[in-house]
Amino acid sequence: MRDVRDQVQQRFSDVAANYRTSKVHAAGNDLDLMVASSAFRPESIVLDAGCGAGHTSLAFAPRVGRVIACDFTAAMLEQVETLARERGAHNVEAQLADVENLPFPVASFDLVVTRYSAHHWLRPEQALAEFRRLLKPGGELLISDIMAPEDYAQDTFLQAIELLRDPSHVRDYRLSEWRMMLSDAGFDTGVLLSFDLSLHFATWTKRMATPQQNQQMILTLFDGAPDEIKRAFDLPRRIRGNDFTFTIPGAVIRGLPAA
Repeated sequence: MRDVRDQVQQRFSDVAANYRTSKVHAAGNDLDLMVASSAFRPESIVLDAGCGAGHTSLAFAPRVGRVIACDFTAAMLEQVETLARERGAHNVEAQLADVENLPFPVASFDLVVTRYSAHHWLRPEQALAEFRRLLKPGGELLISDIMAPEDYAQDTFLQAIELLRDPSHVRDYRLSEWRMMLSDAGFDTGVLLSFDLSLHFATWTKRMATPQQNQQMILTLFDGAPDEIKRAFDLPRRIRGNDFTFTIPGAVIRGLPAA
């Protein structure tokens, strides 16, 4: 049986270029807020953990001294390098590494950021411990990701559609789970933004090259969902085809090293 990490690498190697052109990943209120709310300086060193195609790295690059864009998939780092060349960002460095075991010395970074990555981590507690180790005194951590609802039925529904779309999906964590994990890792936390991420079904599945049979299973779940689930995810009352939008919840969380 393949390790989950192997599956992550295979899936994202196949679709890496789709993420470089993804509008969802290239921009968003959450990304704007991450940049605007950060207490960085022109000489700051930033780690973008689980950087994907590098959109978050490139958003911070003009404002800081150096960005290390770290990802577990080499094909994604190729997209980072392409974006950096296109935008003339000479201070972005791609680094192949696992967020659970990062190859940097203690207190290397002023800021650690991660966006739309954590739901692929096998052991988020270990990743958070690594981030705490790597932050300089006075540094901060910013996480933007999909947040599972606290309601159990909605949580289960979200995990089901995510896994059908992408078998490398591990879990969208609840905000209460993030608070607990961050506290255990030595962070004080605050929620900077809660948001609903609007997704176009056909684009969402195409980006991950979801097999047609899995798309149909998701559509069947959508169409047969109870009314309260449809309201929670802004689903159409009746599903006809794949040309429609729905929403899933997200949040931006700040972690500050506890005294």
